[in-house]
Amino acid sequence: MNRLKIKDSISRKIILFNKPFNTLSQFTDSQNRRTLKDFIDIPSVYCAGRLDYDSEGLLILTNDGLLNKKITAPQNKTSKTYWVQVEGIINKAQIEALRTGVALKDGMSLPAKVQQIAAPNIWPRTPPIRERKNIPTAWLQISIIEGRNRQVRRMTASVGLPTLRLIRYRIGSWTIDGIDNGQYISL
Repeated sequence: MNRLKIKDSISRKIILFNKPFNTLSQFTDSQNRRTLKDFIDIPSVYCAGRLDYDSEGLLILTNDGLLNKKITAPQNKTSKTYWVQVEGIINKAQIEALRTGVALKDGMSLPAKVQQIAAPNIWPRTPPIRERKNIPTAWLQISIIEGRNRQVRRMTASVGLPTLRLIRYRIGSWTIDGIDNGQYISL
């Protein structure tokens, strides 16, 4: 008896989403906070990694479990780049400490690629960051291959530069270029 093979008609979906501030990286919430469901109406896609509620920028959603694992598994060392607005004046010693690795409560961070940058041309945040009259702010671009909880914020704090705003610009070769905040594109 011949058996018919039914070809799987589900095609791979990859969504690049520019997540707004104060949005959960999930589709449901029991506390009625803003979630991905408020922006994305595509069934059966899941986040490849997370981005904190108070962070902004690139989230990748997919229905491809292998791609999700490739992006999120620590052994794959997928690079992620962040634009980080910090409080204070940045000095060379702070940048060097971030580049070599800093002591965190859960162990040393791996070395990061770090450089001071001009303020990126980005959307205004609602609500705006808190600014203090007599304390300047500056921007860093930080690339890491780890993904510990609130890692970039903890790294900058450990060198005396509290994070005021954190935007994930890149994951692997994907970026938020051309994607407005709160919007997404399908690949």
